[in-house]
Amino acid sequence: MNELKINGLKELETIPDVSFYMFLLLITVCIIITSLLIYLIYKFFKNRKNPRKQYYEILKNIDLNNTKTAAYEITKYTKMLAHNERELKLADELISMLEEYKYKKEVKKFENDVIQKYELFMENIDV
Repeated sequence: MNELKINGLKELETIPDVSFYMFLLLITVCIIITSLLIYLIYKFFKNRKNPRKQYYEILKNIDLNNTKTAAYEITKYTKMLAHNERELKLADELISMLEEYKYKKEVKKFENDVIQKYELFMENIDV
């Protein structure tokens, strides 16, 4: 019966099947995309800096020779940094001492007590 020939019909042809390879390609692409997303999320959360550390670095690198600008920057960042009672008290004292260096056209250099209060504030900040 296997040898039966029907006229007009051709023999069966083999069709190349690439579905297995397409499946493997799809899995590979999904794994690559998933690992890339995980890596990007990891880098995003790892590189996020604590804003308090950034404020502290800015305060630490302030140029005290430029008195007026330094007074404004110290006021701005001390308000952002101070959280507990001691820090708030020191910040308020420092800001009140800096009032005479702001809002004027010409200002003199910082006095020693202002610089000492600034250094005391910087030493007491927990970052």
